[in-house]
Amino acid sequence: MIRARGFELIRDYLNSGLFLPTRSTVGSAGYDISAAQSICLAKREKVLIPTGIKVYMQPNEYLGIHIRSGLAVKHGLYLSNGQGIIDSDYYNNPDNEGHILIALVNGGERNFLVERGMRIAQGIFYNYLTVDQDQLTHKDLRTGGIGSTGSL
Repeated sequence: MIRARGFELIRDYLNSGLFLPTRSTVGSAGYDISAAQSICLAKREKVLIPTGIKVYMQPNEYLGIHIRSGLAVKHGLYLSNGQGIIDSDYYNNPDNEGHILIALVNGGERNFLVERGMRIAQGIFYNYLTVDQDQLTHKDLRTGGIGSTGSL
């Protein structure tokens, strides 16, 4: 069986009882991503929330990470980078095994408790295109985790 795309638990969370992301309804575009740990966000605080998962996909795809609308509208939470982008070569990188971390900011006026198992984001798979004259600035494989391509 050829694996096209999917989610896996990282080694540290294999026996944690966490669930892999799923879609809630037939018409849902996003896979609900849950927090792997309980963390309290103080108002105006930014925190990286571990999910315990990694994702594999085709080379011309990425996983877009979006805040769940209920958290944004009701509680003022948002992603610090607007939308997260998980590149296909992030999977199993040597720095962090491809662990997806959600950079949440509490823009509300109250502390907010993110509870373990709470659905905090949605992941949507996208295809992307390249230009005819595409020239990579660095042709080696990824060697690190978050922010590593900016240091190549």
